[in-house]
Amino acid sequence: MTKRRSRGDGGLHWDDKRQRWIATASLGFDPSGKRIVKRGSGKTKTEAKNKLKEVLRDYEDGLTIAPGNYTVAQATTDWLTYGLSGLDPNTVTTTTILCKTHIIPALGKRKLRELSAQDVDKWLAERAKSLSTSTLSRLHSCLNRIIKRAMARDKVRRNVVELCRVPQGQKGRPSKALTMAQAEEVLKASEGKSLHAYIVVSLLTGARTEELRALRWDHVDLVGNLNAVPSVPPYIAVWRSVRNGGDTKTRKSRRTLALPKRCVDVLIQQRAAQQEEQGDVWSERGLAFASTAGTELDAANVRRAFRRLIKHTSLNPAEWTPRELRHSFVSLLSDNGTPLEEISRLVGHSSTAVTELVYRKQIRPVLQQGAVVMDRIFDE
Repeated sequence: MTKRRSRGDGGLHWDDKRQRWIATASLGFDPSGKRIVKRGSGKTKTEAKNKLKEVLRDYEDGLTIAPGNYTVAQATTDWLTYGLSGLDPNTVTTTTILCKTHIIPALGKRKLRELSAQDVDKWLAERAKSLSTSTLSRLHSCLNRIIKRAMARDKVRRNVVELCRVPQGQKGRPSKALTMAQAEEVLKASEGKSLHAYIVVSLLTGARTEELRALRWDHVDLVGNLNAVPSVPPYIAVWRSVRNGGDTKTRKSRRTLALPKRCVDVLIQQRAAQQEEQGDVWSERGLAFASTAGTELDAANVRRAFRRLIKHTSLNPAEWTPRELRHSFVSLLSDNGTPLEEISRLVGHSSTAVTELVYRKQIRPVLQQGAVVMDRIFDE
C-alpha cells in the first residue's frame, strides 16, 4: 500500500480557478518559522512537474528570487536606470538610444532565463545588415553588461552573450585627409570666421577636437622662453579634454606641443578678439575656444560651423568633419618624411601600433620605405 504523504510534503493537484495543474514541494522552514513552499504550474501534470523541477534547481543554485517572467526589457530598463551612474551624460544618452532602438524592440519580450546564444546570434546577424561593426560591438557590449547585472542579482543563471561573437557589419565612412592644396584652401576659407583659430590650431598641431574645446588660456604660452636652457618655444599644454572627469583620452595623450608661428599669430588675434567682444566673460572659464557666452563649444555646433565653412571650398561638406583635420596633420607630416615614432608622440598615442592602426591610410612614406630600400639593395 502506497504511503500517504505527510502534511506539507507537497503534491500535485488541479486548480479549477487557474485551470492548471499545480505541483508543490516543501523545503522546510525559514528563520521566522514560515514553511518554504515552491510551486510549478502547467496545462498537464508533466509540464507542472517539469516546471517545479526547474524552480527547485534554481533554488539549489541560489536563484531564490528570480521571477520566471523577468524579461530582457525589464533587465535593460533596470541597467539603464541604475547601471550607468557616474558616466558622461553623452555616453548615457547614446547608450539609452541604442538600447531603446535595437535591444528592447527585438529582444525585450523574451524571458531572460529563456534567452539563448542562438537568439543573440540571430539578432546580431539581422542588425549587421544595416549597422557598422563598431555599432554592433557597442550593442553586444550593452547586452553583455545587462545580463551580467542580472546575474549579479540572481535573475538568470548564465550569460549567453559572452558565447556570441560580433559579426562583420557594414563599412563605416572611411577617414580621409586633406592634401596640402586642400588644407590651404580650407585655411583660406576660414579666415575672418569664428572658427578660424580653431581650425588652424587643429590642423597644425593634430590636437583632438575634445582637447581643443577644453583648452584654457592658462595652458597656452604664446611667448615661450628662448633664453632658457634648453629653450622653450611657444606651446600649448594638452592636459585636459571635455571627456567625463576632464582627463585626456589616455595618459600618453597628455603632452606639450610647440606652436608653429601661424598658430601663435591666430591665437594672439583670438585672445584679442575675445577681450574686445566679451570683455571678462571669458575670464571665468578661461577657454581659448568658446561660444559667444564663454562656455565650452558643443561638438555638434563645431561640426555644423565647419561644414558651413567647407561650402566655400571645392570640397563636399557632407564628406568632411573636424576630426579629419587631425588625420590631415598626420598625413602632411608623413608626406614630408617625419618618422612614425615622432608622429605617434605628437598625436598622443600610447604606441606606434595605435598610430599605424588608426591612421594607416595617412602614413604613406613610412610604409613605402621598405620597398624603396630593397629596390636600392638589389639594384646595387
